[in-house]
Amino acid sequence: MTLEEPQGDCDVVYPLPEGPQDVHFATIEEKKRIWFRDALINALFIASWFILALILSLYNKWMFAPEHFGFPLPLFVTMLHMFIQTVSASILRFGWPRRFRPEHDPSKEDYVKKAIPVAVSTGLDIGLSNMSLKTITLSFYTMCKSSSLVFVLAFAFFFRLEIFSLRLVGVILLISAGVLLMVATETHFVFGGFVLVISASALGGLRWSLTQILMRNKRAGMDHPVATIFWLAPIMGLTLAIVSMALESWSELLGSRFLDGPGATLRTVALLIIPGVIAFFMVLVEYYIIQRVGAVPMSIAGIAKEVATISASALLFGDELTPLNITGVGVTVCGIALFTHHKYRKRLESDVVLDPQGQPLDLEDEAGLGQESIALHNGDVDSDTRSQDR
Repeated sequence: MTLEEPQGDCDVVYPLPEGPQDVHFATIEEKKRIWFRDALINALFIASWFILALILSLYNKWMFAPEHFGFPLPLFVTMLHMFIQTVSASILRFGWPRRFRPEHDPSKEDYVKKAIPVAVSTGLDIGLSNMSLKTITLSFYTMCKSSSLVFVLAFAFFFRLEIFSLRLVGVILLISAGVLLMVATETHFVFGGFVLVISASALGGLRWSLTQILMRNKRAGMDHPVATIFWLAPIMGLTLAIVSMALESWSELLGSRFLDGPGATLRTVALLIIPGVIAFFMVLVEYYIIQRVGAVPMSIAGIAKEVATISASALLFGDELTPLNITGVGVTVCGIALFTHHKYRKRLESDVVLDPQGQPLDLEDEAGLGQESIALHNGDVDSDTRSQDR
């Protein structure tokens, strides 16, 4: 059975599951209802991610800063967190397989060609980010890390995760300009730390795009966030172990104050393990967001988090913001609002097929699991292309 919609000279032909069907193209009102429902669910995921990410940011700064706890091995800590995530994902995967274990496991070829590049880029992104916190302030780190949006968009265009649109490019440039204004008056500039953060941002843009591609493929066995962590985290941990052994001296821990007696050792172990569990839930939420909305919206959410953090610091803790900083915050907020409006318009302009219960049908997945191919002669891609210069 197929559902056809006239599109000029050609028809869009959607293959549908066999059996009695009462499917239809969504009306404008139905599209609005679905968009606002999804926006509310996404907002809850993003709010959870905001809280967990803020906790980890504060932990990292306290853990590694010499004037606080001063733990000397940030890459070692991140490596340990990866293995904690592996154990946590394994508990869910084998404890509740019906819920957390997908039908397929990745083949050796998929794992080598698709999973390992994601894991390596992710491990380096996180490791370099944590390493930079030893030399730069948290505010400078969060502002510079927001530049990952540019890299995310570039890789999204390259891998065709986003249709090229002048409107979208303009919005991203506006947000990037706002970020530059927010960081323009940073007084404590450390070139080495800046290079580390920018390198991490580029790797972050690559890894989010690769992750989105990986989670789209159900046959790769990583279309569930728990499965994604289960397969990727061990390679991330091994990557970070190699980098950590090359750049850090693990022997510093022997005889240090961190392992000076049972009490100090127990405290250090607790400070290493508990944040690793928090990191697992944060990454789990990240993957859910990537799966629901994609890499570019995820990065926009990250910038919104940093804007909220900067604004809250100014209001609650009296952090000084110059007029240029405030202008940057305002420009960034406007850019985020325009991006949201862009996505809203794109949803209303696209074709959405609803099942008998009024839920959107993922026809691409249906086709990929054995149905006939979807013929999109003048479908969503063309409609996006036609509307990109509006």
